[in-house]
Amino acid sequence: MANKDLTFSREFEVRFSEVDIMGVVWHGAYPLYLEDAREAWGHHYGLCYDDYLKNNVFAPIVDMDIRYHHPIFYTTRPRIDITYHYSPAAKIVLDYEIHDTKDNALLTSAHTVQAFTDRQYQLILENPEFFLQWKERWGLLD
Repeated sequence: MANKDLTFSREFEVRFSEVDIMGVVWHGAYPLYLEDAREAWGHHYGLCYDDYLKNNVFAPIVDMDIRYHHPIFYTTRPRIDITYHYSPAAKIVLDYEIHDTKDNALLTSAHTVQAFTDRQYQLILENPEFFLQWKERWGLLD
């Protein structure tokens, strides 16, 4: 079985609209940070949301876990690292770490799982053909 992880990193800015009165990022902003990272990761590795739609599938998040290790402040310049973990199943498993670029301190860790559904929101148990081709392109298949 393949055991290859696909990683990507990007720095981002904390917007004033994302912080509370204490200057700390509001907990509801974190899923948006994860979404932005997923989208950037997908563009980098050629697995964009357009690809799902062109192949008549959706990839909703079915599991999300966020751990807040240290607060992110308005003045923080964070970096988010995202890692895809291979699975033979028809799902996309991603881990995230948000670090402070000043001292590389771990601020947040997170995990998401996306499953595939058809356009009628019925779960797809087998890897869609375009996803198998994507896995093959990145050397993820045996």
